[in-house]
Amino acid sequence: MNKGSGFGLGLGKMKELAEAFKKAQQVQQGAQQLQLELEQMEIEGKSEDGLVTVVLSGNQEPRGVTIAPEALDKGAEALSQLTIAAMKDAYDKSTETMRSRMEELTSGLNLPGM
Repeated sequence: MNKGSGFGLGLGKMKELAEAFKKAQQVQQGAQQLQLELEQMEIEGKSEDGLVTVVLSGNQEPRGVTIAPEALDKGAEALSQLTIAAMKDAYDKSTETMRSRMEELTSGLNLPGM
């Protein structure tokens, strides 16, 4: 019979486990704060010529579209393409914002897949 073997976790492992739980709580709190910040952000994307502007929240929720009068003169097909370009620009910017903010939040945690 092994004396004092318990679950095979020494005090060092228990400290590591407690530290991991503490970090997980910090990340969870940070993620909740980040979610609130992203909801308040307004990220603007534009078509290359600047005739169409799309605004998304940091969570990629649509907030608005502005179309310059000159864009209407280009016709429906061109206006569609300008709108898609502005949407893609806003989407790319919001994705980059979320990615960089999550990296800040999880830096130094050595989380797999992050």
